[in-house]
Amino acid sequence: MELSGSTREESEAASLCSSAGIHFTVTLCRLSCRQHNAMPPRFWPILNTLLFTIFVPGTVAILMPRWILGGFTMPPSGVLNWIGGIVFLTGVAVYLRCAWEFAVHGLGTPAPIAPTKFLVTTALHRYVRNPMYIGVAIAILGEAAFFRSVHVAEYAVVMLLIAHTFVVLYEEPTLQRQFGESYEEYRRTVPRWIPRLRF
Repeated sequence: MELSGSTREESEAASLCSSAGIHFTVTLCRLSCRQHNAMPPRFWPILNTLLFTIFVPGTVAILMPRWILGGFTMPPSGVLNWIGGIVFLTGVAVYLRCAWEFAVHGLGTPAPIAPTKFLVTTALHRYVRNPMYIGVAIAILGEAAFFRSVHVAEYAVVMLLIAHTFVVLYEEPTLQRQFGESYEEYRRTVPRWIPRLRF
């Protein structure tokens, strides 16, 4: 069963859940980093990225679609189940690959309050500047196909619009201040949303 609701209400709920998740995750990160300073440098970024993933993308890509649908109930089997499942897993794989790069090469997390120490331009970031958001949107679209929900597909569009606004107003100016000319060069050569294939 699908719940009807305005796009505005859905976007406000997603924003509120994401803010709460970021706050909770960062608090855990700070506590863990204060208590353990002898661990390898990549250990805490990996752990903190995992916590962030559970609470923020987990909310955006799992809890919000579940709320929109009124719960996850198995739809009738058919080709859309396979398409939706494959698309969902592709989106999850894209996000996890990017999160790994943030933790291992950037030595930070996707959380704005606990960012990477180094500019991440490897793996999928070579082709597009925001593959993590794209991965989450792809996962949501996979759920929309699997559960045959127009409302979940609309939510994916709203999520991308919110992400675009956040990227333009906060992320890009922040990265410019943090990394200077190296980020400017990266921004000139790699597109924001439409991947540029390189062979």
